[in-house]
Amino acid sequence: MGKKTHPPPHQQHRLQSSASPSLKNWGELPRDPAARAMEKNVVVECGWGRLIFAQTFDDPRDAAELLRDERPGRRDIVFYIRDPHVALAHAPQELFLDPSHTFRLWLNRYRPSRQRRQGFTVRRVRTPEECDRVNRIYSGRGMVPFPDDFLWANRNSRILTVLVAVDDHTGDAVGVVTGVDHKRAFNDPDNGSSLWALAVDGQTHLPGIGEALVRQLAEHYQARGRAFMDLSVMHTNEMAIRLYEKLGFERVPVFTLKHKNSINERLFIGPEPEADLNPYARIIVDEARRRGIAVEVLDEEAGYFALSHGGRSIICRESLTELTTAIAMSRCDDKVVTRRLLEKAGLRVPRQKAAGSAEENAAFLERCKRLVVKPARGEQGQGISVDLSDAAAVERAVEEARRHCETVLLEEFCAGQDLRIIVIDSKVVAAATRRPAAITGNGRDTVRTLIEHQSRRRAAATGGESRIPTDAETQRCLADAGLDWESVPPDGREIVVRKTANLHTGGTIHDVTERLHHTLVEAAVRGARALDIPVVGFDFLVPDVAGPDYVIIEANERPGLANHEPQPTAERFIDLLFPQTRFAPLADRSNQIKGE
Repeated sequence: MGKKTHPPPHQQHRLQSSASPSLKNWGELPRDPAARAMEKNVVVECGWGRLIFAQTFDDPRDAAELLRDERPGRRDIVFYIRDPHVALAHAPQELFLDPSHTFRLWLNRYRPSRQRRQGFTVRRVRTPEECDRVNRIYSGRGMVPFPDDFLWANRNSRILTVLVAVDDHTGDAVGVVTGVDHKRAFNDPDNGSSLWALAVDGQTHLPGIGEALVRQLAEHYQARGRAFMDLSVMHTNEMAIRLYEKLGFERVPVFTLKHKNSINERLFIGPEPEADLNPYARIIVDEARRRGIAVEVLDEEAGYFALSHGGRSIICRESLTELTTAIAMSRCDDKVVTRRLLEKAGLRVPRQKAAGSAEENAAFLERCKRLVVKPARGEQGQGISVDLSDAAAVERAVEEARRHCETVLLEEFCAGQDLRIIVIDSKVVAAATRRPAAITGNGRDTVRTLIEHQSRRRAAATGGESRIPTDAETQRCLADAGLDWESVPPDGREIVVRKTANLHTGGTIHDVTERLHHTLVEAAVRGARALDIPVVGFDFLVPDVAGPDYVIIEANERPGLANHEPQPTAERFIDLLFPQTRFAPLADRSNQIKGE
């Protein structure tokens, strides 16, 4: 017989990792000595919840029992459950099988990207302020944030790795991901790791953040010598699945159990009949359903629905309800009337006049120096041109605005941040700055391509509500920047492609509720009372949200309540409609949860 040969060490590692799906070491009597050395009954506190490694439990019912003890406001996960049917039978009313796929990346096959990251850096957190920003990202994506001080206290953990993507220009965290090292957590005989809680700020215009976070974490565990990195993703999340498959992830037969709590509600209550409602109606309907309020969709295309509870029924169109009178609605609909009433109430408003002859328009431009041209009636930023200083451009903008309304307004342009304040029942419940649509050059793609890519990202982040129009206004903004559709901006150059900051035209929204100056709060409340309207969104222009200076430029009788996370806009809206369903606030339990 010939002499038996062995592959070199690096090939042995490849063969072992390729042939070692986790299931081989599951069970009560594993044959592998390394499996017998695995720690038992392992739970890793991840901040947003506990990760319960089911393969470390001899009986799956013990893992299920731990899941039943989930603390309020957390999202525990039982992962690698060998017999999910047995665990579910233990508590079928409380637990459910998560409808997510598990994907695995074999790290010996993974190859780093050759493309350079543009506009952001991926690293660990460096300051407590970055930890706060991470929590705002999670809250903004409807995910569970870390408890106070958890991330900062665990920033050097040997088991948890939390990476953030930081905007090179602003210094803000714009993405986050959590990794768990299985080898260090429980001496995993399969030498694995996993990725959790990937989130990207829905308002950033920087491309490739999610992919960069996944890659950095994979390279981190590859450098540690781990065999694979697993992740769990909803079976309906086609965009994420395409990304993972592009990076080389493969489906594996691994199952997950979760607890039937309000956070997981959409995963176990089945398909919803109102699936085609837009995000502004959806956020209200979801909150109503959580409180046991009956929902009847009357016209899903227009967003009309009826809410009923305890003999009371109210028809809504998104945030517009029967509680808003026709008089209040007509006041907001006519921008001239809105301005007049607000000025009469002692609130600050910009100078304004109806567009007239070219000579009259030019004279008003001469007095104000810079103008905004907009239709007297309309919404979603349609027909509005901003920051015009040329008489010919004003006339072109007037003609464009007349396509939306016969009466066109010329308004003094006031520089400052675009601030939306939501008032419900005479109380400010949310405030956010809105930034115009922008793209970032990469030195390769044309302006047209960059806009198309950014539009897809904005649409994905807003349920299809936000896109950048490729119209004359966008073309004018490009021309002001010395560009056209086929220009190729240099790497890293940021270009604002719209002057208005409307969400529907690709703008982004950033919560500033906690920083709002009391003068702005008082002005918004006084404005709502002047218009006699229960739900309203005011558009302010301010030099600084923490300062007292402002002008109010518009009032919206049907403000979008979505995209203001983490502020409870839908909750306060339902409180107004059905005060008897108000929930008592839960005590803050965040300090009860301790990290490792």
